[in-house]
Amino acid sequence: MARTSMTESSSPRTAARDHSPDHGQPLAQRLGAALAAGAPALDVLAAGDPVDRRDRFLTLLAIYDLSTAPLSVLGDTARYAGSPAVAALKARLEASWVAELEAVPLPARLPADAVEGMRMLAARDRLPAAYRWLAREASWNELVRFLAIEGGPDGGFDDLVAACQVGLSGSAKLELAQNYWDEMGNGHLDGVHTTMHEAMADAIGMPRIDRADQPVEALERVALGGLFATNHWLQPEMIGALGLLELQAGPRCRLVLQAFDRLGAPTAAYPFYAEHAEVDPRHGKDWLDNAVGPLCAEQPELSPRVLQGAWWRSHTNRALFDLLADEFTSGEQEQAA
Repeated sequence: MARTSMTESSSPRTAARDHSPDHGQPLAQRLGAALAAGAPALDVLAAGDPVDRRDRFLTLLAIYDLSTAPLSVLGDTARYAGSPAVAALKARLEASWVAELEAVPLPARLPADAVEGMRMLAARDRLPAAYRWLAREASWNELVRFLAIEGGPDGGFDDLVAACQVGLSGSAKLELAQNYWDEMGNGHLDGVHTTMHEAMADAIGMPRIDRADQPVEALERVALGGLFATNHWLQPEMIGALGLLELQAGPRCRLVLQAFDRLGAPTAAYPFYAEHAEVDPRHGKDWLDNAVGPLCAEQPELSPRVLQGAWWRSHTNRALFDLLADEFTSGEQEQAA
């Protein structure tokens, strides 16, 4: 990738004008072009606005990539993660998004205690209709497409846990470390959860769906991890969100395994979901007992924020799975009619 010299003869103002984006384009496309052009072009985007919610999340995901994606993919653009223009754009887009998340009221009669509240949230949507349909009715092609959009019960969870533990101490830090080590296959490469997911995807011929082709609800669900991972001040919310994921993943994975059994999936498809079906219920319990409970006992003021983060995860999950249930089942109803 060509580097943009900081000692070019043109002034930043001239360079910015030369690289001025087409304001009719989505912000995410303009950001991509500016990252390729270099720092002066980024200055123009500091006050840019997305054209819609999809554009907002595509833009934020591109910004999160600068701090979380492999350097082999990013190349020189990784250095712009700390660019003042990128930071200003990120902060502004996140502020409006967080305001939206905070405006969604928590369910009525939810216990104020973070541990009890998270248990109740986990039970509310433990088995979404989309997963029940998957287990009982989905065709093979529908199963593959569903899993491609789902991205696994905990896509990128290993990196999220690593980011979440920064600055923690005591029981909470040890619990997250143990969880991370399990994600790493307890030191065995073939047991690393990301490796297992790749093997499952190969076994069933699962395609990689480009972000531009994913529903906006899926983009928001993935972006939530980036919001947490790149904003240390949201650590309590992140602890709640990741804990809820662990509490709900096991039962959902068992329904995927039922779909595999019903449809005759290849043997190599099973280990990833079988592992999560077995260990995630324990992970969820341990996360509450050893991380959330001790942390909130030591710092009670964090309890509402931990519960809020769990609710954000629940809310974004439900939006996606309600959409998928409508998409797949409505098609079947139309065929029946």
